[in-house]
Amino acid sequence: MVARLRTMGIRDERVLKVMGNIPRQIFVSTAFVHEAYEEKALPIGYGQTISHPFTVARMTELLGISEHDKVLEIGTGSGYQTAVLCAMGANVYSVEIVQALAEKALRSLAQLNLRFASRIGDGSKGWAGYAPYDAIIVTAGAPATPGMLLEQLKPDNGTLVIPIGESQSQKLTVYRKQRDNFEIEELDELKFVPLTGKFGWNQSPVKR
Repeated sequence: MVARLRTMGIRDERVLKVMGNIPRQIFVSTAFVHEAYEEKALPIGYGQTISHPFTVARMTELLGISEHDKVLEIGTGSGYQTAVLCAMGANVYSVEIVQALAEKALRSLAQLNLRFASRIGDGSKGWAGYAPYDAIIVTAGAPATPGMLLEQLKPDNGTLVIPIGESQSQKLTVYRKQRDNFEIEELDELKFVPLTGKFGWNQSPVKR
């Protein structure tokens, strides 16, 4: 997997090392364990997926995080991206709107003894109680960038990575904050599951 990610353009050796060390199979359903390291998204239930390894690597690389950075993750999902961020040395705060998924992710992450903060709630609103953040990553596609997430970035060099677009296709978008101004960069075209919540597609969250 790591060799393939290199050929696909991932250059951050820290990201490659971390992803090479994390057992991705513990974050996928038993039926898909044999595909855990393939370049594909896999279903994890409740209409959600674990992203392609390249997508996880690409988004993590774009965050440009350093050890001890405070990182907000919107969409815990399987917990795999959470594990990558934690293993990068970040202080991670993760929000998941689907309670059953959040609980399953916590069980998977417990196997790796990683420390982070998590809550169940509307991630499109961020997690204001621990703001500001050095970086924010959104692991679902949004119709527009939630203003509350931009507000929760640190004023100097705070970075938001978020897929923006229609429900079937989004562009990976990077915001870099400098006081009240943002440098905005549109990159890869990808497809993510929809961001739900008040500032997402406003769909009703799945409950247990």
